[in-house]
Amino acid sequence: MHLFPQVPEESLVTTALVELPEADELAETLLDLAVPHEDINELLALRAPLAADPGLRRLLEKGVRELVQDMGKTDGGGELPRLPEDSGAMGRLFPVYVFVAALPYVRAYHRERSVSDGVSRRTLADLGRQMAVHRRRVGTGGLLIPGWLGLHFRGELYQLGRLQFQRSRLGGRTGEAVRAAGLPLGPEDFALDVHVPDFLGPITPEACDRSLALATGFFARHFPEERYQVATCHSWLLDPQLAGYLPKDSNIVRFQERFRIAYEKKDAADGDPVAFVFGDPELPLDVLAGRTRLERAIGDHLRAGGHWYCGHGWFEL
Repeated sequence: MHLFPQVPEESLVTTALVELPEADELAETLLDLAVPHEDINELLALRAPLAADPGLRRLLEKGVRELVQDMGKTDGGGELPRLPEDSGAMGRLFPVYVFVAALPYVRAYHRERSVSDGVSRRTLADLGRQMAVHRRRVGTGGLLIPGWLGLHFRGELYQLGRLQFQRSRLGGRTGEAVRAAGLPLGPEDFALDVHVPDFLGPITPEACDRSLALATGFFARHFPEERYQVATCHSWLLDPQLAGYLPKDSNIVRFQERFRIAYEKKDAADGDPVAFVFGDPELPLDVLAGRTRLERAIGDHLRAGGHWYCGHGWFEL
């Protein structure tokens, strides 16, 4: 039986079910979500205009409905509503209000699943991390990919130590690779998708081991009906070319060694490492400074005419 608020689509458009915290409480909520301090005043200033605009209120309610109607599903959710590009600060920050208004629902779902307050808080604090990513790249408050945070606010993704784990299912090619390796699994079977968040230090083997140990116990305890036997990852961090530039004992190479290659896809993804390492995927090659071995590898490889690719891997838990 679900204990989080059951919200029929037709009833969610009532203001009784979708409310923004008052100004003082909103500030505390934003701090709990790790929203950067330099963004809080702007969010507080825009709260009153949003609350007073019937059109924005309806859009806010529509956004919350898109999140909570599929709470807990591994493939749920739709596109969050967006304001026109010329909407200024309200347009940039509107998705933040949607996530704040959806907080009671995701927190209730976490309680239903007996997820600890600590795991819940650290998971949802990715909102602040993504705002920091936006400010690093654009120079203002906002969210580059609001839909990414829908995974957190629907109960699909959890921060457990250094890594994030998404309740997911094996795709076609990865599922066939797992099956070919002799496991009794295939496409559409459960899998944990591993993500490596920014601003959280190096991915040392010890940190990854701890995260994996936490994940094994966490999902067995809180989602016992979903058996997770494999973990997957789809990331530029799994591009095997990196091993040609980095020491064998580097954290990235050690991370790669955990995975078996599921398949290769030769669509260039040069912007991915540039964005994660330098902060902006559009930076010209001549400004990709080489302060670290990884930075030099990314820049030198591209300047030599090479490309970086997204790697696709898996391993048995």
